Amino acid sequence: MVGAIGAVVDFGVFNLLRGAVGIPAAIAQAISFSAAVVSNFLWNRYWTYPDSRSKPIGRQAFQFFIVNVIGLVVRTGVFILVQPAMIALAGELLPDGTSRSQVLAIGENMALVVAVLVVLLWNFVINRVWTYSDVQ
Repeated sequence: MVGAIGAVVDFGVFNLLRGAVGIPAAIAQAISFSAAVVSNFLWNRYWTYPDSRSKPIGRQAFQFFIVNVIGLVVRTGVFILVQPAMIALAGELLPDGTSRSQVLAIGENMALVVAVLVVLLWNFVINRVWTYSDVQ
């Protein structure tokens, strides 16, 4: 459930920044990732792993931050790497007459899906083993 909430935050912020504000995709995905990380930390600490509150919040937040900075670096690299291919694939899959802005938006979201999936396992496993290690 926390992952689903994080995904809504991530994709929502990404599309808001791209569509309404016009921020470049690589920057928008980094900001949206950061918003999802804050959401996930709070939901995990207070709902998924309430027993994890035996660790001081500062220490736990620092551990979560370190894991997610590594995740962000990997995710940004993957996003930048696959973005052109995903935009091209979207252009091939969408019907003729689809606007360039729609192809771009869908291709960028496809690239974001790939990047999220690549980093998902890393973030989950390392946070579970290290950040929330006090939970049985």
